[in-house]
Amino acid sequence: MTYEEIKLGDSAFITKTITKEDVEEFAKLSLDINPIHLDQEYGKSSIFKDNIVHGMLVASLISAVIGNDLPGHGTIYLGQDLKFMKPVYIGDTCTATVTVIEKKDEKHIIILDTVVSAGNDENVVIKGQAVVKKP
Repeated sequence: MTYEEIKLGDSAFITKTITKEDVEEFAKLSLDINPIHLDQEYGKSSIFKDNIVHGMLVASLISAVIGNDLPGHGTIYLGQDLKFMKPVYIGDTCTATVTVIEKKDEKHIIILDTVVSAGNDENVVIKGQAVVKKP
């Protein structure tokens, strides 16, 4: 999809169920070995009463939509604001949705509303905005 083909209101999404293996691999790659994600006893004693998924793992689903679908291949991330609203647990199915809310034609800049929900659209776990450049 070219920059010119992208319109205000265009939207795309991806859905993924987060597994224990995803969390373990993300911990290895990110070096974030916080026991809230990995140690079952620690998780049970926490305010969440269970292990939670790394917020940045969940947020990476937004990047997957941006890089693969909207705006798509070749897109360059310039910025991302994130607000973590609720925890995500292992086994939750998350849907990341991006929607075009502004275009700056002179530099091919696109502003996207970014939302991740777990389970259903009303259960928003992350919200924010992304600024990207489509070559």
